Amino acid sequence: MNANDLQMDAREHPHVDSDWQQARRVLAVRLDNLGDVLVTTPAIHAMRESLPDATITLLASPVGAQAGRLNPDVGEVVVYNAPWMDPWSRLPLDPAREMEVIARLSAGRYDAAVIFSSFRQSPLPAAYLCYLAGIPLRLAASIDGPGSLLTTRHRHPERMMHEVERGLDLVAAVGMRTSVDRLVLRVPDGAREEIAGLVGDQRPLIVVHPGCSMPARTYPWEQYVEVVDTLVRDLDARVVLSGADDERTLVDAILAQVKPWTRAQVTTAAGSLTFPAFCALIEAADAVVTNNTGPMHMAAALGTPVVALFALTNPPEQWGPWKVPHRMLWHEVPCRLCYSRVCPTTHDCLREVRPRQVVEAVADLLAGAAASRQRPAPEPMLSGSRR
Repeated sequence: MNANDLQMDAREHPHVDSDWQQARRVLAVRLDNLGDVLVTTPAIHAMRESLPDATITLLASPVGAQAGRLNPDVGEVVVYNAPWMDPWSRLPLDPAREMEVIARLSAGRYDAAVIFSSFRQSPLPAAYLCYLAGIPLRLAASIDGPGSLLTTRHRHPERMMHEVERGLDLVAAVGMRTSVDRLVLRVPDGAREEIAGLVGDQRPLIVVHPGCSMPARTYPWEQYVEVVDTLVRDLDARVVLSGADDERTLVDAILAQVKPWTRAQVTTAAGSLTFPAFCALIEAADAVVTNNTGPMHMAAALGTPVVALFALTNPPEQWGPWKVPHRMLWHEVPCRLCYSRVCPTTHDCLREVRPRQVVEAVADLLAGAAASRQRPAPEPMLSGSRR
């Protein structure tokens, strides 16, 4: 790139810091779970808009990488299972694993890295990884003293922010912005063909995803049984029970306990779908019922109304469904914001949410969607007109 090209780029994106304007290979780092990657997609889109000539690579965990591969703003995905991300996992000591990813990042010759982390996470281990890989520009939000690990240290405002807002606030620290702040997840056409037999013509189609990697965020399976029975009985719904491969036992237990007259309208898809096909199923559904977990954010990204059984382990204002019709259900408890993986008490924040409330929330969302379809389209506004 010559001096004239740099001057032109600076004129087109004057808000972007000058050092970042020259970045052509940019690494976005988000090393936790599927939902975490999804709530970061608006910030990645801001990177894409602000650096139109750059290639963006996502460094993500194995589960988060699934969302990265369906993001048109991302050119490449590098998978890395970071030992510091999950405090409950116990990866075996393997320094070669870290040396391998450092070598791969070094070979990528990245000009800049944006390290995304949520509240209560430190970005500094990932920043050190990027430092060792020789990435010259390194941006993250940190209240610690990062020394040379970061070239730009950002402090978020001291107020409650949704994770989407935190990501956008981080990239804005170096001038990267966007006016499009929806979650990004693109379903391949072939994936829709894969789930054609699951969808059928009967409506409403409700996807119920009862699993979650954290027991404290998981609605009791016995109450999911009653939710499924009531969806079929009261709404004449077709229900698809979804889940990962390791959630087959949970889904089978629910199916085994639903009433005989319910089973004709219930299908299981646990462990049988590719990730793109699972996305297509959520996209095709009229509503999704799930815990505070990845499919909640998938529904938000795909525009499908969602009922989130939201355990108060962390703030709903920070992690709730983003810009999609939704209902979050919980029971207020004095131990809210415990950040526990396993509930140390009686799990009342979820257990006290009655299945009837869940079905009423689904019915409310379906009615709202029907009303929206019946409303006439708004008249187009002419430039400069007022209403």
